[in-house]
Amino acid sequence: MKTYFKHKLTNLISVSKIVTIHHFEFEKNFKSHGESHDFWEIVYAERESIICSADGKEILLNQGEILFHKPNEFHTLKANGKKAPNVFIMSFVCKSESIKFFENKKILLSQNLKSLIFSILEEGKKTFDIPFSDPDLKKMALLKKPTLGGEQLIKNYLEIFLINLLREQTETEQGNLTFLPWKELSNKTINDVIKILQDNVYSSLNVDEICKKTSYSRAYLFKIFKLKTGKTIMAYFIELKIEKAKQLLRENELSVKEIADKLSFNTPNYFTKTFKRIVKLTPLAYKKRH
Repeated sequence: MKTYFKHKLTNLISVSKIVTIHHFEFEKNFKSHGESHDFWEIVYAERESIICSADGKEILLNQGEILFHKPNEFHTLKANGKKAPNVFIMSFVCKSESIKFFENKKILLSQNLKSLIFSILEEGKKTFDIPFSDPDLKKMALLKKPTLGGEQLIKNYLEIFLINLLREQTETEQGNLTFLPWKELSNKTINDVIKILQDNVYSSLNVDEICKKTSYSRAYLFKIFKLKTGKTIMAYFIELKIEKAKQLLRENELSVKEIADKLSFNTPNYFTKTFKRIVKLTPLAYKKRH
């Protein structure tokens, strides 16, 4: 009879508890009261910059950057008074020695790590009852019918995120790959299209113009984009416009008609209908909520 060795697995980073998950759409003049607690907190600037402080030191967190607050560190958060930011905040308990690497760290995230942030957020929404933009949330209640395995996936996604971030910050990439696999090539194509859409969010743009800019056929772009994002190019473009509209409404400097014109909607009425379909609120109701 063969003897097998059962390898005991070690954990580099182990998250034992999730405290809060937030996705905030702040107004441009938002300012928190400040707090400290005996667990870790990460702050990710999803859109626009945000001003943080850690034990009295002010830190500018630019779009795409993440900041770690260590346990018992007093910290505050405020918008810059000019732009209305979107911010992801998550707090958790982790006693692993490796987590100490992230003390006082501000890091620009790669695209893959940004995807994990949104995976955590999506699982959070399907698992917990997370109030809309509530900075004072102290306890997340489970949904009446949470998604199967949601809590475990949140824990796993966060641990995978932290381990991969630790790798990126500490390991040197070996070798130089000249061949780009099909999957990576496809992702580059998607990223190129999304960059064009983002750069033209205030303009009118059609698929033929995007094909010309990327040198890909209409059929190829449609197939790849829908396969990777689950949406058509123009549906994604409209959602980008609505996200920008939400930001402009929170900044409270333009009327609904002016925002519709700025984002190149044909009429204010069409803008309002589109906004309500995606956000489930009219632009005025959304503005009032903030």
